[in-house]
Amino acid sequence: MLRPGNWPVRWRLAAVSAGLTLAILVLFGAIVGNLAAQRIRNDFDREVQGAVTSLASQVQIVDTITNTLITREPDLADFVSPNEASARIYDSRGQELDASPDAAELGPPVPGVHQVGSMRVVTLVLRSRQSGRIAGFVQYGRDQHHVDSTVDRLWLLIAAGILGATLLASFAGVAIARRAMRPISSLTATARTIANTGDPSSHMPQPSVDDEVGELARTLEEMLRSLDAARDEREAALKRQREFVADASHELRTPLTSILANLELLQAALGGPDQDEEREMIDSALRSSGRMSRLVGDLLLLARADAGRPGARVRCNLAEIAGNAAAEVAPTVGDRRLLVDNERALSVDGNPDELHRMVLNLLDNAARHTPAGSTIELRLRADGDDAVVEVGDDGPGVPTAMREQIFERFVCGDGPADTAVGGGSGLGLAIVNAVATMHGGRAEVGESELGGALFRVRVPLRKSERAISGALEHL
Repeated sequence: MLRPGNWPVRWRLAAVSAGLTLAILVLFGAIVGNLAAQRIRNDFDREVQGAVTSLASQVQIVDTITNTLITREPDLADFVSPNEASARIYDSRGQELDASPDAAELGPPVPGVHQVGSMRVVTLVLRSRQSGRIAGFVQYGRDQHHVDSTVDRLWLLIAAGILGATLLASFAGVAIARRAMRPISSLTATARTIANTGDPSSHMPQPSVDDEVGELARTLEEMLRSLDAARDEREAALKRQREFVADASHELRTPLTSILANLELLQAALGGPDQDEEREMIDSALRSSGRMSRLVGDLLLLARADAGRPGARVRCNLAEIAGNAAAEVAPTVGDRRLLVDNERALSVDGNPDELHRMVLNLLDNAARHTPAGSTIELRLRADGDDAVVEVGDDGPGVPTAMREQIFERFVCGDGPADTAVGGGSGLGLAIVNAVATMHGGRAEVGESELGGALFRVRVPLRKSERAISGALEHL
């Protein structure tokens, strides 16, 4: 904020206005001040010259052949007292003939106007009326301290006026700039609201005047309408895509089920010793069909989640569902050690199939990304109003840079610890997050106590189960 470039526009406009006003007033004040000061000094000089002329006119001169005698009629003390001045009278030889009381030093009697210290001194020549020769001199001087004080006060008043006018110009500039920027502030506030809400259907305020600000408001309004239309078009396209994926996945389940059943029947029929090659072909087809069936199931579940159409909700025991999922995945973990802690029943309102798939994907993910001999731990517990499912391992863990996107779709993390044959679809953890969200919970990733990855899913407990959980916590 100390840099003018970082100031708000209204501050910069006020600063420019104040700067121009200050420059103009300083120039004007300098001209007026110099003229006024010069006028004051000239008036003072004229007063001094008028006083010495008046004094000289009252001095009587007697000229003789032998000498020049200067006499005076005025009393010098009375003459100089009103202005606290000093006066001296000299003869033609420069000898002082008379002086006012306590007269200041006025210098030698040289005709003209001189500055002697702080005194302004005027010396006039007195001439004989008979011969016209120089008969003497009259000196009159006044201290110009009060003149300097007057000039100083003048400059002080000019400086105060410049400062006051600059401050008024600054305040006026701020007020005018604020009034001029008010439509811009209104546009900014509306744009910030749209940015926070992400809703381009809002409208920009329309200024009452047709100027540059009005043109800007109309341009922003046109942009918002274009963005709103593009959003509606995109949402419609995404809706059609979700409906297509859901319909296609649903329609593919029946033929895939039929294919799997026929392949299993064919596999059972090939029992002869000379049919090994056929059995290998059938086994490969069964594996491929199984993967396709799981992928179709994943796509159907995600499509339902996107469409906001979760499966039927019933009261179920999440601990039992997790135990069944662990029993199903146990044969596939190889020589890894699978620990299950699900002793306490956790009653939730949910879809058993979706919850089973959620736990199964967590365990399958742990088995896929940990080396042989690792430990995988499945633990269920109640935490406040939530049922918590945690799957941790002692593998390499999840890189910090990947944790923010680990639950996004088609995100695959390949590492040296991966032991599964073939890459995954990248939908396993996305399904975990989708199921948790559909059940009013959330999925998290972190670091387990074993040193590897920790995936935690929170699902709200039933109300009756929450009361029991709260009572147990108090005990």
